[in-house]
Amino acid sequence: MRRTQPRELAVTGLSENLQGCVFRTVKRAVLIGNGCAGAENQCIGLLRSLGLFDRHLYYRVAKPRGGILQWLPISLYKRIHRFISTICAGLSINATGITNVFEVDDAKQIAAMARKTFEKNGPLLVVASGSDTISVASSIRRLAMENVFVVQVQHPRSHLERFDLVITPQHDYFSLTPEGKRQIPFFLRPWVTPREHPGRNVFLTTGALHYADASTLRNATSEWKNEFASLPKPLVVVNIGGPTRNCLYGVDLAKQLCGMLQSILWSCGSLRISFSRRTPKKVVEVITGELSSNSKVYIWDGKDPNPHLGHLALANTFIITADSISMLSEACSTGKPVYVVGAERCTWKFSDFQKTLHGRGAVRPLTGKEDMCEKWSYSPLNDNVEAARRVIQDLAKRGWEIEA
Repeated sequence: MRRTQPRELAVTGLSENLQGCVFRTVKRAVLIGNGCAGAENQCIGLLRSLGLFDRHLYYRVAKPRGGILQWLPISLYKRIHRFISTICAGLSINATGITNVFEVDDAKQIAAMARKTFEKNGPLLVVASGSDTISVASSIRRLAMENVFVVQVQHPRSHLERFDLVITPQHDYFSLTPEGKRQIPFFLRPWVTPREHPGRNVFLTTGALHYADASTLRNATSEWKNEFASLPKPLVVVNIGGPTRNCLYGVDLAKQLCGMLQSILWSCGSLRISFSRRTPKKVVEVITGELSSNSKVYIWDGKDPNPHLGHLALANTFIITADSISMLSEACSTGKPVYVVGAERCTWKFSDFQKTLHGRGAVRPLTGKEDMCEKWSYSPLNDNVEAARRVIQDLAKRGWEIEA
């Protein structure tokens, strides 16, 4: 069988002894998500790069929100669920307050489906992301190892051998760097993960995978170009996230950002501001109060349609808060200038990620003295395609290929 590749993806470097092999074809995929867009979009981005996005099934792992149960590992939560359900069934009591953790199917059923349909439909690609999906994805591989290829996106912290491939940013290994070790007290090092350098089944990316690939941005250009056509250029997009444990900020940074934006408005044709769901209300109030009256400024109100993809496709320059690895990864994949706000407030792996982007020439700190008409070039982040290429290479070692 002649080997074929997904659209817009060329793989090189495969060993010569694979030439002439009869390949089994991977025609479908399963995406296991946790209901979090940030995690699931990484899986979607990988499936799009593999050409399998329109041939995947979606399963969701869901834990309760709020209360002590949300802090339990999925595996333990499932045992508690079964125990309580059994007791309640025996006593004819309705089990309220605890919901089924796997909303659609159990790992055993997915594994059984992979085994049953293997001869007819070929191997099953399983892609999962987020800590809640780890036990489910690893169970599928354990139960149907000869019929599936399991990719875990984001570092699972331990027992990486449970997966065929782990895709994770290189800054997840910051704890093993000399700088990372200096920041960890000696007595805490045994508890900090990962404890080992990446093995053969680990692929390191620069940033996070995402779904804003070239095809998506082309579609977004067609959808939004008329609405943005009349906007004066350069179009500067400001994406504001929210503070995290390793990137703390609040109203003080919001006020600082407002001052810098007012200082650069002279060089902006249009300034469009978007907040994320994590943005604190007080930060939104400060920025809206300071800038909403300026005729050059548009602030998205959070209602549909969401202009995010239109911004990525049609902006000339980005300004992004340092807390959001996803938003920075998306913006830096466009090759357009990206200014970062608040990087000096980041610690641990967030700081390491900022240094990596700065070293690539992809980002610059916003100072308020910039001319937004200035452009610079750098090698755009290409994590999606590079990760997909690694999946295809590993599949080929098993005699499998992606259906074009």
